[in-house]
Amino acid sequence: MTKTEEQAADLKRRDRKTFQGTVVSDRMNKTRVVKVQRLVRHPFYEKIMRKFSKFSVHDGSNSSHEGDVVEIMSTRPLSKTKRWRIIRVIKAAPRFDKGALI
Repeated sequence: MTKTEEQAADLKRRDRKTFQGTVVSDRMNKTRVVKVQRLVRHPFYEKIMRKFSKFSVHDGSNSSHEGDVVEIMSTRPLSKTKRWRIIRVIKAAPRFDKGALI
């Protein structure tokens, strides 16, 4: 691949959709459920409402946990429901030792 082809491929990759959301489930191995919030204006009443979408996201290193704020990017289909992957953890949630609570 020449340098111009690599640059073109890199520009194409940057065009992918990205969202920020909160991890709501980390129970699956290498998969997280991320909740993304958006604001929408009602077409008639013009009230601003919050709408939520939940995405199954690939996390190959299991680095994110419940409560973390993450950035996700669209990717090729990885499974029946996974079409997104985690780019980075923006803000990590505080961690607690579950054994210490007893």
